[in-house]
Amino acid sequence: MGIKLFQPLYITTTFLIFLSLILVFPVLAVDPFTQGLLSLKTEILDNSNSLKDWILPSGSTDKIHACSWSGVKCNENSSLIIGLDLSVKNLGGVLSENQFSVFSDLVELNLSHNSFSEKLPVGIFKLRNLRSLDISRNNFSGHFPSGISNLVSLVILDAFSNSFSGPLPKDASEIESLKVLLGGPIPSEYGSFKNLDFIHLAGNSLSGKIPPELGMLKTVIHMEIGYNLYEGTIPWELGNMSKLQYLDIASANLSGSIPKELTNLTNLESLFLFRNQLSGKIPWEFGKIISLSSLDLSDNYLSGPIPESFSELKNLNLLSVMYNDLSGTVPEGIAKLPQLDTLLLWDNWFKGSLPKDLGKYSKLKYVDVSTNYLVGSIPPSICSGGMLQRLILFSNNFTGGLSPSLSNCSSLVRIRIEDNLFSGDISLNFGKFPDLSYVDMSRNRFTGGIPTDIALASNLEYFNVSNNPNLGGIILEKTLSLYALQNFSATNCSISGDFPPFGPCKSLLVLELSMNNVSGILPHSISNCQKLVSLDLANNNLSGQIPVGLASLPDISVVDLSHNSFSGSIPAKFGSSSSLQLLNVSFNDLSGLIPFDKSFKVMDSSAFWGNPKLCGTQLRPCRGPNGLELGSRKTQKLAWVLITCGIIVLAITAAFFGVFYLRRRGQGQWKMVSFSGFPRFTANDVLRSFNSIEEATDMVPPLAGSDCKAVLPTGITVLVKKIEWRPERMNAMMDLISRMGNARHKNLTRLLGFCYNKCMAYLLCDYLPNGNLAERIRTKRDWATKHKIIVAVAKGLCYLHHDCYPAIPHGDLKTNNIVFDENMEPHLTEFGVKFLIQLNNGPSVARVGNEAGEIERAIQEELYRDIYNFGELILEILTNGKLSNAATSIQNTSKEVLLREVLDENDVAPSSSVQEEIKLVLEVASLCTRVRPSDRPSMEDALKLVTGLKKQS
Repeated sequence: MGIKLFQPLYITTTFLIFLSLILVFPVLAVDPFTQGLLSLKTEILDNSNSLKDWILPSGSTDKIHACSWSGVKCNENSSLIIGLDLSVKNLGGVLSENQFSVFSDLVELNLSHNSFSEKLPVGIFKLRNLRSLDISRNNFSGHFPSGISNLVSLVILDAFSNSFSGPLPKDASEIESLKVLLGGPIPSEYGSFKNLDFIHLAGNSLSGKIPPELGMLKTVIHMEIGYNLYEGTIPWELGNMSKLQYLDIASANLSGSIPKELTNLTNLESLFLFRNQLSGKIPWEFGKIISLSSLDLSDNYLSGPIPESFSELKNLNLLSVMYNDLSGTVPEGIAKLPQLDTLLLWDNWFKGSLPKDLGKYSKLKYVDVSTNYLVGSIPPSICSGGMLQRLILFSNNFTGGLSPSLSNCSSLVRIRIEDNLFSGDISLNFGKFPDLSYVDMSRNRFTGGIPTDIALASNLEYFNVSNNPNLGGIILEKTLSLYALQNFSATNCSISGDFPPFGPCKSLLVLELSMNNVSGILPHSISNCQKLVSLDLANNNLSGQIPVGLASLPDISVVDLSHNSFSGSIPAKFGSSSSLQLLNVSFNDLSGLIPFDKSFKVMDSSAFWGNPKLCGTQLRPCRGPNGLELGSRKTQKLAWVLITCGIIVLAITAAFFGVFYLRRRGQGQWKMVSFSGFPRFTANDVLRSFNSIEEATDMVPPLAGSDCKAVLPTGITVLVKKIEWRPERMNAMMDLISRMGNARHKNLTRLLGFCYNKCMAYLLCDYLPNGNLAERIRTKRDWATKHKIIVAVAKGLCYLHHDCYPAIPHGDLKTNNIVFDENMEPHLTEFGVKFLIQLNNGPSVARVGNEAGEIERAIQEELYRDIYNFGELILEILTNGKLSNAATSIQNTSKEVLLREVLDENDVAPSSSVQEEIKLVLEVASLCTRVRPSDRPSMEDALKLVTGLKKQS
């Protein structure tokens, strides 16, 4: 009985298994190549769904299914996969060791421009037919695995921009066919390559000395080995690379002089040695390299003149020697170079005049000779080629008028000639400058007024003629109505006439007309300038009432109307402004009550002085007709009780609805913003890096504190800083974060990106591994090391103050916020963070702007505080942390006694040659900590002093 019952069940089950095998057979019959790619796909993080077509089609075929998939290349009859290109697909993940073993016929493999991480799978080295391997711009890490010599057919290897550590594989030199080598320290064996024509080892963490054996590479025509952390000098043996056409060893920590043997490279077209620590003179023999078209030696310590032999470089189109210690005159022969289009000589010690024929024989595009000691006039033919875009001459001693040739130079985009001795009329034909966007002619001796045709410069964004005391003239109505104009500055120019009405002024952010003779009323049409942030009309002859429209501007932050004849009351609208930071109405004829609003209470009483009819808590009590004191404690007490009760009721109501809202809606969708050079992570990539939650879209990762360290999916280690914000302040704070993210300087830590929702943001910053100055302040250092730290801090601050527009104050300069990279180079961190917090807690103090320009009045106090803190920091460094209060020490101790203490602390004898250097830096600390902020030097001047450049009187 039992047997009869079992047999039908057995037959049925067998039939079902057989049937399922028939149905599944097409899937199981998939070719091994397609199956291998599907297996590879399971290991890949594909957040952009770039491999969406990697799916099995219905039906079957004798050919390889995967031949139609994106990135897959097959032979003519689709029987073999010979190429796999997964580049630039926003892929990530960790690839297992034998994932590529099935693709034995692969000729090309390209995984570049993705985010693959951890170890490079050694299974790739079994692909003996491989001719091209590109794994560049990923985050593969660890030692570059051995076994690459198995790729006997390899011609191209590109491993540029990964995170490999340790030495490069020596066995790569055994591949006789290899012609292009790219990727990660340099074994001396690499000098034995026979057919190599391209080397790219830039942008890694290579250390040690550059092996002189590289000079044996007779076939190499292109070598990029910069952006690393080498030791020592440039090997003279590189001069033996006879076929070399392109050599880049920039930003590589190299020292010593430039070997004159490099001038044996007679085929060289491009030489980039910028941002090192090279010293000595530029070899005269460079004039022999006739083929040279690009020469960049900037940001070093080179001294002496530009060799006269450079006049032989007839193919030279780029000459950049900026930011060195070069001196002498600019050779006349430079002007005769027919291909020259870029001449960058700024921040040196050049004197004399520019070559009189500069621009006559070539089509110059960019000329920057700023911050030197040059004299004379602008060469008359400087724009003869009709292509001059940037003319940067500021901080010299040029004289005379503007060159007539500039009037017809329609290609000009940027003119900076401030801080010179130019005179005469501003004789430019603005109607012929369709692309002109930036003009700075401040601190000169111009006369003749602001040109009437300036209104024809339709793309002008920045115009500054401040501190031309005899300029004169009037302000024309159309001048302030330029469509693109953002900054108009004409302080201390003897301008007169009535204040003109405002036109559209849709872009105007800053208007500065202080210390002039402008009269009349401030027009109500100022309300047209809806983007206005800063208005300075102090020290003029303006009268009438302050327009209510000015107080209603949504972004107004700084208003200085002091030393005029304004009458009437202060518009109450100022009190409700969410952006107002400073209002100065001192020394006018205002009357009435100073508004009670919170923004007014934090203002200093000096902002209201000189108005006898004005009263309020900042000045004097106000009294009504019956003698009752308005705003007195008695009358205010009841009001405050009622207000407090109202606030409590509102707070309870808001808290109830706030909790209800958060429970229902969470805290919003997380989004990600990446700045230049940072991989394209998603918000979830970042959040999962410091949170075990798989899907963090509506969750807040529980960081241990406001700062933490995190490792992102590609293995990049970052410092994460949590910033909270109110939703209504989010846009303003994101603007400031974007400015911080775009700030790039070698002495600033990089803000790489940020992840945010409507309640908070996580800032992702460079993580530098060697600690901060506070941890090392008591470590004994030699004078050279201390001076390097001081100069580095000064450079970083100078960039924030003078090269960012608007300026970004650091806000919290101290030893904890100076960190060191792998090469012990100091970097400023935490810059701008204080203002982010202030943006959330108080009125707006930041705005968006273009480039270096006038320092915003709204943040002037913090800029002064940065300078003060820099002075404090100098003394702390000089005394190994023993004196941290520079002002007290300097004010209460004679300079001689203080100098002696500093010399003793640094074991420097009074007769030592470095005594004068220490004395100078100590004097800078004294200047920076002066009691009156306006008596302190700018960071630009402080930098010049501590570097020994252009000592100020």
